[in-house]
Amino acid sequence: MELRQLRYFIKAKELLNFTEAARQLHISQSTLSQQIAQLEDELGALLFDRIGKRIALTEAGQLFAGYALQSIHKAESGLQVLRDLNNMHTGEIRIGLTYGLRPILAPALIRFMQTWPGIKIQVVLGTSAELLEKLSHLDLDFILTFHEAEKEKQFRYQMLFESPMTIVMAPDMPLAKKKSVSLEDAARLPLALPSQGYSTRAFISHVLSQKNLSPNITLEINDINMLLEVIRSGSWYSILVRTSVKQEDGVVAVPITGKGMQRKAMIISLNESYEKKSVTAFHKLLKEMSKSMG
Repeated sequence: MELRQLRYFIKAKELLNFTEAARQLHISQSTLSQQIAQLEDELGALLFDRIGKRIALTEAGQLFAGYALQSIHKAESGLQVLRDLNNMHTGEIRIGLTYGLRPILAPALIRFMQTWPGIKIQVVLGTSAELLEKLSHLDLDFILTFHEAEKEKQFRYQMLFESPMTIVMAPDMPLAKKKSVSLEDAARLPLALPSQGYSTRAFISHVLSQKNLSPNITLEINDINMLLEVIRSGSWYSILVRTSVKQEDGVVAVPITGKGMQRKAMIISLNESYEKKSVTAFHKLLKEMSKSMG
């Protein structure tokens, strides 16, 4: 059993399509099929049901997937231990980022790369759900997101700061000069909100349902930049974390009063895995710079 066979199996499991899996792995489909067939022979069990051009995971495949992922994870951790002997002169950090935490990551990136120019950094933007999925498949070293839900055992959570939920509007709107707005008043406003899938939207829906409030949502957008452009027009309000709009021109953010209207910014990484020296250094920098956020 070879490590590459396990990687091939995990990618095929993820996509349930040999053609697409082979393309993403940069190998031929025949090579992928052959390697998975060899793995099945060694295990003495079919991992996939082949139904014409479609594939489906068998019960054996479902059981084996967790162990395969653990094996890849341990091998990657061992390799990173050896790479870290280079004292951070080379290497790569893969970071997942939700839109609301851009203001903290950008200056941290600049300062980090000025100190360690040999480290290559890849930043992936996405929703919290998308990034957690990538993290669990070892595609990212850590993610930056807001998180209040129940913590999962496979992840490690490090708190950065808290930031209040706010009503966001154009500067000339009637509420722009207020010091705060109640959640009840916010629910009655014409709202343009992030689409379902964003953690901010899930948070908003949760706090509104707790108070049995039915918000006046007239517009949903899955692109935050476009959402802010709409808000600048002066016809809609939005509910966003203050950190998300702290550096945005043309909008005003007024805190929403009430219990539980704070969001927690987190560093989330895989638990029980080796943490690269470069990642540890980046986390330390993020914690230092987060003191001025919120």
